Amino acid sequence: MKKLLFVYNARSGKSQVKRYLADIIDNFIKAGYYVEAYPTQGVRDAKRQIAGRGQNYDLVVVAGGDGTLNEAIAGMMTLGNEISIGYIPTGSTNDFAVGLKLPKNILHASEIAVNGTPTCLDVGGFNRKTFIYIAAFGAFTDVSYSTPQDLKNLLGHSAYMIEAIKEFGNIMTTHHFKIERENGEIIEDDFIYGMVTNSVSAGGFKGITGKNICLNDGLFEVTLLKKPHNPLELQDLVTSLLIQKKCKNIISFKTSKLKFWSDEKVKWVIDGEYAGSPKRVLIRNYNCAVRVMSGLEDTRKKKF
Repeated sequence: MKKLLFVYNARSGKSQVKRYLADIIDNFIKAGYYVEAYPTQGVRDAKRQIAGRGQNYDLVVVAGGDGTLNEAIAGMMTLGNEISIGYIPTGSTNDFAVGLKLPKNILHASEIAVNGTPTCLDVGGFNRKTFIYIAAFGAFTDVSYSTPQDLKNLLGHSAYMIEAIKEFGNIMTTHHFKIERENGEIIEDDFIYGMVTNSVSAGGFKGITGKNICLNDGLFEVTLLKKPHNPLELQDLVTSLLIQKKCKNIISFKTSKLKFWSDEKVKWVIDGEYAGSPKRVLIRNYNCAVRVMSGLEDTRKKKF
């Protein structure tokens, strides 16, 4: 019998996994797997368990939010891409799950985790860390990791909106960056926000990361928002970002590698978790670094 390691965050998403645990494991067994279930015991435990034991299993499945997934992917990166990972999204936003057509229904997602399509995906390198779908700095990035877990469990996505309102006064805080693109071009300016993504949505907003997105083409979508100088420019910036139209205060492009320099420490968030406040950041794309069980129809490069 094939072996499956199931690593889950019992606190994520109103603790839904605990309520459906028996049915989830039953789906795994019916798919032909001997199952070992492990509830994470703290921060980075998912990475430790998968990196330390994952090579002994035919499939790894993780259940939790974006932060838990980030840890799991970091663990999978140590195993190579011979072993696939299934994902049951139980967080409040679950941006990554949208692009892979993973349902919100936990039991349906558990079936895809074992019977879905093995799909190769790019993984991002952020200095010595990894991220699966977003690295960001600037306005509102504090919200994702500063929102209390109990509030997220109670209110779901609305909890992020409440924290975002509290942070609205900081939207005009700027960070001066010099940015080097893969082709050697240098961009230098003051930015209120920046994101490097491999996702069809961010913060629960689908389409905000760009058009014609492919999750395994070796390229990131980069969006940089320059400081608006008056309320009209701010309104135009927000509108342009949401409907994907050109704006003089938005810089966007695709790349597989880029560097950020700043004279000050700048807070970064990767996959919804605090990633430190470095002055220098190197971001690179690891093409098709992991295989994830998805709801897509095939493993060919797919644009969204």
